[in-house]
Amino acid sequence: MSNRPIYLDCQATTPVDERVLGAMLPYFTEHFGNPSSISHLYGWEAEAAVKQAREILAAAINATPEEIIFTSGATEANNLAIKGVAEAYFQKGQHIITVSTEHNAILDPCKYLRTLGFDITILPVEKNGLIDLSELEKAFRSDTILVSVMAANNEIGVLQPLAEIGAICRDAGVLFHTDAAQAIGKIPLDMQTMKIDLMSLTAHKVYGPKGIGALYVRRRNPRVQLAPQQHGGGHERGMRSGTLYTPQIVGFGKAVAIALLEQDTENQRLTHLRKNLWEQLSGLEGIHLNGHFTQRLPGNLNISVEQVDGSALLLGLQAVMAVSSGSACSSVTTAPSHVLTALGHSEQLAYASIRFGIGRFNTTAEINSVATHAIATIQSLRRQPLLVIESTTYTDS
Repeated sequence: MSNRPIYLDCQATTPVDERVLGAMLPYFTEHFGNPSSISHLYGWEAEAAVKQAREILAAAINATPEEIIFTSGATEANNLAIKGVAEAYFQKGQHIITVSTEHNAILDPCKYLRTLGFDITILPVEKNGLIDLSELEKAFRSDTILVSVMAANNEIGVLQPLAEIGAICRDAGVLFHTDAAQAIGKIPLDMQTMKIDLMSLTAHKVYGPKGIGALYVRRRNPRVQLAPQQHGGGHERGMRSGTLYTPQIVGFGKAVAIALLEQDTENQRLTHLRKNLWEQLSGLEGIHLNGHFTQRLPGNLNISVEQVDGSALLLGLQAVMAVSSGSACSSVTTAPSHVLTALGHSEQLAYASIRFGIGRFNTTAEINSVATHAIATIQSLRRQPLLVIESTTYTDS
């Protein structure tokens, strides 16, 4: 029996599914060719594998294979989308709209563009984490070139109304980008009905390997122009040069194929586990649910706890469970989560927050064990004086 903590940090990353690993392994050793080497069998094998994965990803979001551009992950895809549009449409306008609860892979490129003279509007969110669509419409200007709103929040799991946002952007003639790193394989995504022009994806949130992602770039109605951010070789329609990492791409495709096949039943199971965990934790007073209760990822539960120190809470939980208090990609800072403060939380309440990321391999018995230990830990801490403990770096995304 394993003594390792129960893993509940699936918004940070997920383990690679054994079926995904099995699909990848031959492309490290037997089928190791460069997919750009189209003059011999080894290259043909790799090219065919990349093509198949591209087709799987395209079908998953109702796109065409040519619209899928492989990257090293969602962070690179976000940078390519935002900076690529900014540079390509510079003459048309220099105004970009995004949201206060976005991942830093969106907010930081926007901050960088400000140093180049771009004007960035960062919209607030309501207390449930959703944006006010009327505020979005008011933010449009004649020089607005891009709106970037994430599909599913990595901390609080909130699902933004993509179809409504897409319709607003299309009516205004403005490009719409969404960071769907947390959404692919978990919720339905359709580029056509949602009128999305650019979408960032990654594999490691959906039981695929780390180090591989993709950017969907619309080719028609409208045809999106992007200035490449990485040059050399002209790979990926000239938008992202570099030798394609065939084993990772194969794993990405397999992971998404499995997720789509099991999406309905898995979402029902995860929703049941999440509700079970919340019903037990909410029996305590002073427990706040962060984000909309139903309009969220099935496996995400984010809570804030009154009358406890956040660092002490994490320390008390870590022997039994692997959870986090914020985004792994911002874990180098000891500042409170910008997502939780955007909901209106005080710094103390934002610090005393836990994100439970329930995943494919978690069981009902594990959830019950986690709930029991979390309740006992909170009750124990509340019996002690509320002291500020030295901050420790904790990870997650």
